[in-house]
Amino acid sequence: MNLDLLKQKFVEKYGEGEFSGYFSPGRVNLIGEHTDYNGGFVFPCALSFGAYCLIRKTDRKTVKLASLNLPFETEVDVKDLNKPVGKEWVNYPIGVFAQFLKKGIQFENGADILIFGDVPNGAGLSSSAALEMVTAVAVNDTWNLGIDRLELVKMSQKAEHEFAGVMCGIMDQFASGMGKANHAIFLNCDTLDYDLVPVELDGIKIVISNTNSPHKLDSGKYNQRVAECHAAVDAISQYKPIKALADITWEEFKQLEDKIEDQTARKRARHVVSEIERTEEAVTELKAGNIEKFGQLMNGSHDSLRDDYEVTGHELDTMVEEARKIEGVIGSRMTGGGFGGCTVSLVKEEAIDTFIAEVGKNYEQKTGLKPAFYVAEIGDGAKKLF
Repeated sequence: MNLDLLKQKFVEKYGEGEFSGYFSPGRVNLIGEHTDYNGGFVFPCALSFGAYCLIRKTDRKTVKLASLNLPFETEVDVKDLNKPVGKEWVNYPIGVFAQFLKKGIQFENGADILIFGDVPNGAGLSSSAALEMVTAVAVNDTWNLGIDRLELVKMSQKAEHEFAGVMCGIMDQFASGMGKANHAIFLNCDTLDYDLVPVELDGIKIVISNTNSPHKLDSGKYNQRVAECHAAVDAISQYKPIKALADITWEEFKQLEDKIEDQTARKRARHVVSEIERTEEAVTELKAGNIEKFGQLMNGSHDSLRDDYEVTGHELDTMVEEARKIEGVIGSRMTGGGFGGCTVSLVKEEAIDTFIAEVGKNYEQKTGLKPAFYVAEIGDGAKKLF
């Protein structure tokens, strides 16, 4: 949807007058999955699609929230911007307002807010983080609150924890808030130190394949993985004091893994510790221009997520299997939380048409689901549009 049409929709909804527009992107993670809440490294990049927020401050004491994607809309008193509204989409922006209230910020005025997102819902490309970040940046700017960007990232993560009940790591909000065009973010999720790494893929494109099997992070499986990782940390801590799985090297883990008596927790930890090492190696290889090796590490990441972390499932595995059969595919893996959603593949430009046709046909035959494909552009983080 173009910006002029968005502006027109806002005026139709709320009437004439001055208003502003903001954008925050979805993200795709190239490698480093389920490492963020374990204090490890991730390597996401912001996408060119995401969430839009058009906003106008009003003299009312209420905030009106509407979306062009979903029918539910509501009006909330400024004093009640810390109370969830059922299980509706508005809890993401309300959850962000709640974080401002926690800081002692009082909203004397309300606002008209219109949301539009072009991240495919349920695709695992972090539409929720995009919505949280665009709200945080828009509110911060509209009320001239002066909160720095990194703090807005942390507030958006807390909104996800407290209003969506998903104990996500910091990666999604960080990529959405801090991304830069044509760069990926090599982020240490423990210290939040990061490096913007140029993604120079000569003759190669990033292709996102949507399984159209929606991922269900809030189903409890995600939080279950978090708990299993904590159990592994507790077991290892009897022999080597650690606070997170990122505190142990792959070599150390191999010597201590049999100390984790719970077989499931052991497998979860094996994925996390090996994935952290893979991610570090992948970034080194990318910087050196070794794209083939980067692709091999992507493949290893998916296999570990399938076998040890068990978050892939039939649809994601089928998509990856079919992708790897195509000549010109450098690497392919699931991306995001898993349990459905998307894969990310590095594909030589001359193979893209074949990739979309063949993978699409074979995937649909094996799953009964019609996939969607996006040739991704790496875009900027959250920003004001007008």
